[in-house]
Amino acid sequence: MPEFTLRINGSERKVDVSPDTPLLWVLRDTLQLTGTKFGCGAGLCGACTVHVDGAARRSCSTPVSQVVGKNIITIEGLSANGLHPVQQAWIVEDVPQCGYCQVGQIMQAAALLTKTPQPSDDQITEAMSGNICRCGTYDRIRRAIHRAAGGVR
Repeated sequence: MPEFTLRINGSERKVDVSPDTPLLWVLRDTLQLTGTKFGCGAGLCGACTVHVDGAARRSCSTPVSQVVGKNIITIEGLSANGLHPVQQAWIVEDVPQCGYCQVGQIMQAAALLTKTPQPSDDQITEAMSGNICRCGTYDRIRRAIHRAAGGVR
């Protein structure tokens, strides 16, 4: 198998995997970065969202060969102390219920706020529409995003 060098959370990591191996499984199984979750396996639910060069990307449907030379950030690398503004807002707004989708939700929200620091409700809805929450905490997610943006609603 070929060897790939990936830049993950600020560190270079070498992996020996097939080029078509989904990034999700490289992160979880090869590198033991288990914060990123498996949801649907088809890029439809958002549970596996990571950042690739600052953009939200579904790791379950992204072959590892497509991210070589790019900057990959997982939930483990979102902040040094685990208290990124989005994570803090998630705590204050008590967003999680079951919690399974929350890593993907947080990563999607953080990417949104990087691109759009003061998003409207419509922009939040559009950006977050691909992330499914089976518990239906969408109103809390929206409030947390506004809180993280500094516009508590």
